[in-house]
Amino acid sequence: MSKATFHAPKRKRKVYESYESPFPIPLAHDHSSRDFHICQAEILNNHVIVRSTEDIELLYGKGYFGKGILSRSRPQHSIAEQQLQSKWKDIKVNLPIISSRRYKLHLEWAKNLLEEQGLGTESINKILADYTREVDISAEGDVVEENPPAESRMDLDPENGTKSQSSDSNPGKESEGKVFLEGNPEYDPLAKYGPEVLQEERAEEEPDRNKLEKVHCPKHDDFILHCGCKPRRETLQNELDSPARPHMEYLLVEEVQENVDLGPEGTEENKGARGRGRLVCRRNPFRIFEYLQLSREEAFFLVYALGCLTISYKKEPLTIQKLWEVFCAAQPSFSTKYLAYHHFRSKGWVPKVGLKYGTDLLLYRKGPPFYHASYSVIVELVNDKGEGTPLRPLSWRSLAGLHRTTANVSKELLFCYLIKPAGFTDSDFISPACIHRIKVQELIVSRWVSSRERMDHEEL
Repeated sequence: MSKATFHAPKRKRKVYESYESPFPIPLAHDHSSRDFHICQAEILNNHVIVRSTEDIELLYGKGYFGKGILSRSRPQHSIAEQQLQSKWKDIKVNLPIISSRRYKLHLEWAKNLLEEQGLGTESINKILADYTREVDISAEGDVVEENPPAESRMDLDPENGTKSQSSDSNPGKESEGKVFLEGNPEYDPLAKYGPEVLQEERAEEEPDRNKLEKVHCPKHDDFILHCGCKPRRETLQNELDSPARPHMEYLLVEEVQENVDLGPEGTEENKGARGRGRLVCRRNPFRIFEYLQLSREEAFFLVYALGCLTISYKKEPLTIQKLWEVFCAAQPSFSTKYLAYHHFRSKGWVPKVGLKYGTDLLLYRKGPPFYHASYSVIVELVNDKGEGTPLRPLSWRSLAGLHRTTANVSKELLFCYLIKPAGFTDSDFISPACIHRIKVQELIVSRWVSSRERMDHEEL
């Protein structure tokens, strides 16, 4: 058997981000953060998802775990339409811009949701009309008046980004601020519950014993209730109050003015008026949230190997043993695939699902944003003599086709053999303790070319 030739990973031509860390935990060389943060996930419809924005940024930014449910990889979905954002790029309002057609779709979705709750048509129309009424904002986009006049509505020209109606503001004054609609009692019904009121209420209340059972101690690998440490206010605020109050999302909707009187002359000034439109600020009646979806192997590695993730089912946290049983029941091949995933992750690779190329895993160096996948991995389980029922039966023809497909995308085909010790039975897979008993052997498959072999012998 010839020795395999190592090929360096192929780096991508354009890299738009910097490499932070291989794992979402503080390491010895990581001087920026020393706090051990435990992320929260839940099982929903047989999928493991992460809802918290902070946890999503941590898990994907450090180790590239999971993918966005609305994005190809990094969770960066935005409701804004890029074409309209470019069209109105001169305005100084930091709000997403969508078309009126898309806004009507959100209205229909909200209406269907209210109908499922048993509300009548008249009540639904009244609720949506009140919620989606036009919101007045200043032309500068950084100040919200307490009682804004009707003439200060923002009608902007896409050519120069200025108001089409006059206002009392100084036209020469430039401002690069943002629109702050939250906290204004006229637009935010929760404005009276300000941060000062909430902090006073939290200072007076004693933390509940049932809530403390779910709070982890940053110093000890245990719950605060068991280790006896005194919980800090920041810890309680992050872990107990994670489902924060819902914030209203404001949008700029482009409403096209179709019926425009150009006048009898049809002058040059009026020729571009038809279809120019205006931007109207409204509330989004149907918000779409993007979550981070973890594969079962990624989720269990974060729980078992790193200890930086807690997974709950119906608001009840699952133990490591229970989580192993749940994943094995949902996916019969989970135990073998996780063994391979654990092996390659521990060696510094970033494994991803290889379904696109007909394999079990794809191995990336550092992460998908930096390098192309180097290996397509097929996982097999054998005994100490190298024998066993193949998990993926391959004929010579299918193996040759799989190898050619892998070579056409500049990757190498790698077989990962999980070797069971003598006396190891299927009942030993009921616990993650079997991971320490399994040995791993890697085999790179390369195609033998007779003409190339003949030329090598002639040179010798």
